[in-house]
Amino acid sequence: MLIKVFKSLFENSADAPQRTTEHTLALVAAALLFEVARADFEQDAEEEAILTKALQEAFRLDRETLAEIKQQASAQVDEATSLYEFTRIINDHADANDKYTMVKLMWQVAHADGEISKYEEHLIRRVAELIYVSHSDFIRAKHSTLKG
Repeated sequence: MLIKVFKSLFENSADAPQRTTEHTLALVAAALLFEVARADFEQDAEEEAILTKALQEAFRLDRETLAEIKQQASAQVDEATSLYEFTRIINDHADANDKYTMVKLMWQVAHADGEISKYEEHLIRRVAELIYVSHSDFIRAKHSTLKG
């Protein structure tokens, strides 16, 4: 299902591939951030607020687009069978800096409630490995988030 959504985004926007790629990356980022927010089996208001702020700042989304992306991403997370569905899109369309930023955003959501559960850390580690973020960058993103 998720792959169909992404394919349709690319097929319907031949005239605007850059915009479509950014929209798709925002959708994938939102899905991964929802995965982190749900990883500890509790999704609280702090995580939701950080998730929203992170998406808005990283992708410069207006309220309507942000709400649409969050709704679609939440539904996709419910239907997803693996992280590969999300990480493949990132690997195909994001550069190293974008990947680092993604890991950093995941740490921000995980730390929103003041603690990082072992489930959140495990999920972020798996995503970082799947999108080829080095272990040193994984740790740097974590420390940057904890200090900030």
